[in-house]
Amino acid sequence: MSLPHPTRRAFAFGLLAVLPACGFTPVYGVNGAGTALQGAVRADDPVTREGFLLVRELEARLGRADPGQYGLSYSVGIESESVAISATNVTTRYNLLGAVTYALRDLNTQAVITSGKVSNFTGYSASGSTVATQAAERDARERLMTMLTDQIITRLIVAAPRSGL
Repeated sequence: MSLPHPTRRAFAFGLLAVLPACGFTPVYGVNGAGTALQGAVRADDPVTREGFLLVRELEARLGRADPGQYGLSYSVGIESESVAISATNVTTRYNLLGAVTYALRDLNTQAVITSGKVSNFTGYSASGSTVATQAAERDARERLMTMLTDQIITRLIVAAPRSGL
């Protein structure tokens, strides 16, 4: 049974009224944990396409830091895995398994503030032409790096209040 429309609206407004009382603050709001990272994190220069994609996504969300207060070191690893094979022994689908090990350090003291490892996966079809398969793989790599970047940023924001960023 669903709630009548006015009751759902009242519930939503009631929830919004209670959230500040329980300590909820928007991450990118005034004094939010995410604002401490805006324009302050400088990722190491990329040496691979995946590294470039990671840094591009980080800068899109946190802004470009020059020179930056914090440095982010990272190492990207991606493996390809066949997940669907046809009756003629041709792979028709692949999964890309990705992991990024990272460390955020204070650039003044070189002390590591937080570090960790994130992982995720995505897939793509290899049943089309060679060009279509290459385009699908390239797109899957971009999606994977976006997902991994989202996980890294979430962890950096969680670490921000504890470390006094």
